[in-house]
Amino acid sequence: MQLLHSSAFLVFLAILAAVSVLGFLGARWKRGDLDQLDEWGLGGRQFGTLITWFLVGGDFYTAYTIIAVPALVFGTGAMGFFALPYTIIVYPFVFLAMPRLWSVARKHGYITPADFVHGRYGSRTLATLVAITGITATMPYIALQLAGMGAVLSQLGLTGNSWVQQDLPLVIAFFVLALYTYSSGLRAPAIIAIVKDILIYVVVIAAIVIIPAKAGGYSHIFSAADAVWRRQGTASLILLPKDYTAYASLALGSALAAFMYPHTVTTMLASSSGQVIRRNAVLLPAYTFLLGLIALSGVVAVAAGIHPATSSGVVPELMTRFFSPWFTGVAFAAIALAAMVPAAIMSIGAANLFTRSIYRAWFRPHATAQQESRVAKNVSFGVKFGALLFVFTSSHDFVINLQLLGGIWILQTFPAITFGLWKRIFHHQALIAGWAVGMVTGTSMAAALRLHSSVYAINIGGTSVRLYAGIWALMANIVVVWLTSVLLDRTGIPRNRDETVIADYRDECDGSGTSSSNGAALYERVET
Repeated sequence: MQLLHSSAFLVFLAILAAVSVLGFLGARWKRGDLDQLDEWGLGGRQFGTLITWFLVGGDFYTAYTIIAVPALVFGTGAMGFFALPYTIIVYPFVFLAMPRLWSVARKHGYITPADFVHGRYGSRTLATLVAITGITATMPYIALQLAGMGAVLSQLGLTGNSWVQQDLPLVIAFFVLALYTYSSGLRAPAIIAIVKDILIYVVVIAAIVIIPAKAGGYSHIFSAADAVWRRQGTASLILLPKDYTAYASLALGSALAAFMYPHTVTTMLASSSGQVIRRNAVLLPAYTFLLGLIALSGVVAVAAGIHPATSSGVVPELMTRFFSPWFTGVAFAAIALAAMVPAAIMSIGAANLFTRSIYRAWFRPHATAQQESRVAKNVSFGVKFGALLFVFTSSHDFVINLQLLGGIWILQTFPAITFGLWKRIFHHQALIAGWAVGMVTGTSMAAALRLHSSVYAINIGGTSVRLYAGIWALMANIVVVWLTSVLLDRTGIPRNRDETVIADYRDECDGSGTSSSNGAALYERVET
């Protein structure tokens, strides 16, 4: 095993050790009874605007984002920038929908989106399907965080022929992560997210100043990258007309799916009020600007002649070439934290779903708060190591492809969760039927593409229309839900009881006693 540079490794190790201590101390921060699932899994629903901003940024902009988006741009050119409009489209949706979910969840004690679905539609089966979909879609997402951290460890030189040299460092890092998540719950990633986000901003700002200066300036970078892509014929600097619909549908579908994942919903429900969520919907696009700068590193890597062994190596190799050794350690620590923070939140979100919608719903309906918390902690621990085992036994490409499939799956929970936040217009059995059709359609399309892509072409009137498979599946889902609801209602099949009322969806204050009448008025207009 040959370390890249001793100073890079020591800086990397020192930062990770420091934040691990912070993770264990997180149990004392905003102290609460961690034997309550609400306290362990949602931090007591008490995070204000600033902490929520860091937490959502730490969860939404992951190591996979930092590594995979530049890698996608490196391989496909302009097509890889679909992540930018996607993270712009998503925040108006967050502004309108998530405060409603927060409000009804707070009033009824819901911990997960599946809890809300159960309460809204009175269907344990539908809630369980939403929970299983969320858990299944999250597992490869966690695995990708591990793969991203593995790419950093590999670039540091922590590799070798033996298991001890190659895999033990990653196992140790995530064992420590699992321990402080178990002991501190959501408070641990919340406090570490502050450090992670600050480091990411420092590294990215340094990258846009240092790397272009050493690589000949942006004019040279864009012209050189364009020349390389034209010569290879595999990508383009400007989006091609044939890719317009695929690009737009990927952006739209990703935006609709983003806050259906259990981990992103967890960060929303941990806020102290709906007003905090609305403020963050306005402030979070700052991360989109950051993401654009990160994506540009894929163009820089092409111009600089980077030839990584795998696509995950694009950003680490670029940093190794252009940064000083000690600052490379800082950059790699930032990426590692960008893996650890979301992995912790994802495992908590998955554990909350399992505890509420499977363990309690089907096996222990009268479970105490302490039993719920203990089960969630154990499941969170197991989920991380299940993902770790998945990384060790599967190829990197397979993990990425499975995550693409996970995005298609989670999008099929959109009708049950989002539409229900305004009106209960659909029958619960119709939502189950629509979910099943959407899952089969999306999975079949992905299988037909051999999981190498998520863009599927259908001939319509002699024209080949290329759209994100998740959008095709969602359209089939919604059509089935609508038609089946009409049929079920006309045949007199009753709907289950809705335990919520209209007033539950409006937060009357922002958590500090300040009226949020403007937000309530907006909801009135939307409902009307």
